[in-house]
This record gives sequence, structure tokens and C-alpha cells, in this order.
Amino acid sequence: MDLSSAQFTSIFNFATEQGRTLVDLLYLNLWICLGFLVTVAGLLIFGIIKYRHRPGDGEPDQTEGSTTLEIIWTAIPLVIFLYLGWLTFSVMGIVYPPAGKRQPDITVIGHQFWWEYRYPKSGVVTANELYLPLGSDLMLEIRGADVIHSFWVPGFGQKMDAIPGHPNNLFLKPIREGLFLGQCAEYCGSQHSLMRIMANVVSPKEFEAWTKSQAKVPAPPTDKTALHGRELFMSRTCIQCHSIAGTCATAQVAPDLTHIADRKTIGAGVIANNLENLTEWIMDPQQFKPGSLMPNMRLTKSEAHDIAFYLENLK
Repeated sequence: MDLSSAQFTSIFNFATEQGRTLVDLLYLNLWICLGFLVTVAGLLIFGIIKYRHRPGDGEPDQTEGSTTLEIIWTAIPLVIFLYLGWLTFSVMGIVYPPAGKRQPDITVIGHQFWWEYRYPKSGVVTANELYLPLGSDLMLEIRGADVIHSFWVPGFGQKMDAIPGHPNNLFLKPIREGLFLGQCAEYCGSQHSLMRIMANVVSPKEFEAWTKSQAKVPAPPTDKTALHGRELFMSRTCIQCHSIAGTCATAQVAPDLTHIADRKTIGAGVIANNLENLTEWIMDPQQFKPGSLMPNMRLTKSEAHDIAFYLENLK
């Protein structure tokens, strides 16, 4: 799959205001600690060299304690650490503000082994590929559907656990456009390592257009192959797990496929989304993602192709 536009996965390549704030605090701590290291090591080296024993030296004068020095080397670090403590608590207030009665802008639900994204205000439901508007103050509600997962996009600067029955809130203000990669960061089963996150930060105008597009019900198929694919999808066990808006497929066990053709990947970032790959995935998802909860339905290649053709027209 083409992820050439993806941003380097690092907390230092921050994409949010919260990420920048945390990195700034980290750098400040590092510079202060480095200053302590250089000062203490420098004084130690200076003392070793200047006051080293030389031939003919007698017993040096003995000095016991220095109240002034002891006050200085206690007071200065104390003031600095109190300042850092105050700054840290201030940053925590920015990064983790109280939610109060605020409703989430996006609900993130971790499943084995994929991510579900719900946008309550527009009614949009999608999977694995998250879209965020640039410059908006967002609250994401993080949930777990089965076991404990962890939502982790390094560029956001924060990791938040997705715990069944215990929603957590993640606050974000995206400040850079681009595709930012992430990963489930809590072992959740055999395919934990293939539970990837693709977070797309786009302009408000692009986000509005994407939201309107995703909220629409796809047009019914007219092509003969797509019609046959829809018939197979509805008559086989596909509808027991998946949902497609405007059809009788309303299950919420597996990813919503209403606009699957708009997604770049299949299987939470495992393979590129195209007709050939989707056909192979439908025939046997285990060849790409062993341990995936989607079983091999024993379809013929022709049947799998027609279902994939139908799905690839859902835009």
C-alpha cells in the first residue's frame, strides 16, 4: 500500500497542540537536567584537577561543612524542581482537562483487531481510518468492545487505554495536516501487531466534504456483477456481522462497510484496498491476518470477486 505521505511515527513529530505542549515540557526537563549534569560534572572535574595531590604536598587544611554552600545547593534545585512540578501540573490541566458534561466529537471503539470510529453529530460510522479537522478542539471518547486495547498515535503525544465498560477521554487539537500512523499499544490477542491506526488530519473544508460524503447512502448498484455481488452479500453470512447503510445489513459485529471503497486499506492497514486484494481477503482473510475473527466462508473465487466488486462500488 502507498503510505508515502504518512508522517514519521514519533512523539517529536507532533501533530496536535497537546503533543507540542508535552514535547516542549520534555525538552525543558532535558535541558535543565543537562545543566545539572554539566555543572556537577564540571565542578567535580575541576576539583579533581586543581586540588589533586602533588609531590611534596603536605596534609591539606581540614574543613568541616559550609552552611552557605549547603543552603545554596539545596535551595536552587528545590526551586527548580518546584517550578517543574508546577509546570507539569499546568500541562496536565491543558492535556487532560475535565470533560464535564461535554459530549464526545468522536467515539473510538477498539475491537479485536480493528478500530471503529463514530461521529455522533453527523451519524457517520467508519473503520480503521480516522479523519480529523485541522484546528478544532476535539474530545475523543475511547472505548473497548471486548478486551483492553490502547489507542496510540505518537504524533498526538498521548496514549489512551480502551477499556470495556470504562470510557476514557482524549483531547486533541490538530495543528498539522497529513497522515499520521498509530498502533494498538496494549497486547490484545494474536493480531495485536496488525491493529493499526491511520489518522488523517485535513482542512475544515475537506473534513466537511468527507463527512457529507460518508453520511450519504451509497447509490444502489446497476452493474450486473455488482448486483450479483450484493445478492451474495445479503444471502450469505456477511450480513450477520457487517452493516451497509440503505440495506438490510445492520449488524455491528464487524466493520461498517457503507463506504469501504473510500478506504485506502483493508484489515486495519494490512493490505491496500483494491479489487484483487479484497477478493483474496473475502476468500480467506486468515492468509493476511491469521487469528482474524472473520472466518473463511468457503466461497468460490467468482463469488468472492462479485462481492468484492459490489463493495468496491460503495462510495
